Amino acid sequence: MTVLHGGDLVTAFDHAAALYDRLVAANPGYHAHLRRSARRLGLPAGGAGMRLLDLGCGTGASTAALLTAAPRALITAVDSSAGMLRVAAGKRWGPGVTFRRAPAERLAESGAAGPYDAVFAAYLFRNVSDPDLVLARVREAMVPGGRIAVHEFALSGQPRHRAVWTAVCRGLLLPVARLTGDRPLYEHLWRSVLAFDTAEAFAARMRRAGFTRVRVLPLPGWQTGVAHTFVARAPVHGRV
Repeated sequence: MTVLHGGDLVTAFDHAAALYDRLVAANPGYHAHLRRSARRLGLPAGGAGMRLLDLGCGTGASTAALLTAAPRALITAVDSSAGMLRVAAGKRWGPGVTFRRAPAERLAESGAAGPYDAVFAAYLFRNVSDPDLVLARVREAMVPGGRIAVHEFALSGQPRHRAVWTAVCRGLLLPVARLTGDRPLYEHLWRSVLAFDTAEAFAARMRRAGFTRVRVLPLPGWQTGVAHTFVARAPVHGRV
């Protein structure tokens, strides 16, 4: 099984959407870690007067985390999977949350071009074919000096963290996914993490894209060294 891309990946997410929340709930700390990353944006006054983008919102778990960190903001949540968005839209949201279907590479065409005061992207960049292009599109959609937090499985580079990730996937995630018929998606999850940037490599990618004040922050529990929050700012003086 290879890493999925493009339409094949969207189809896999569509198929998995109905049971997706149950599967991720088996991951200890999943929602708490999302909330921690959203808080790391450091948005003042509960996000009052701010426009936020939740890019790659899936079934809305990241949207809920962002809403907890910024309950007074206007949030546009975007995903390319119609199935995931149907699940997200079926949940109860306040009037400040809007969902749109669009690939991350084509925000401007979807009516979700911004500008945004802050962007939250959880588990997105492993799943796009050109992360540099998506980073450029995100930067273009942000106000100068805007904040970004990327919550992602990006390994530390130490062999023991690769081993932990593989053990969790083989021992828990893949057996459960096999029962639901969603093994292709979760095998993609396993292999895409192994193939993706290390944490330091992704931070360097963000710097090359023009983001400033890039920091790599760990997450607790078994995900230490496996998942990280990347926080940064858009350039203040124009777009580079």
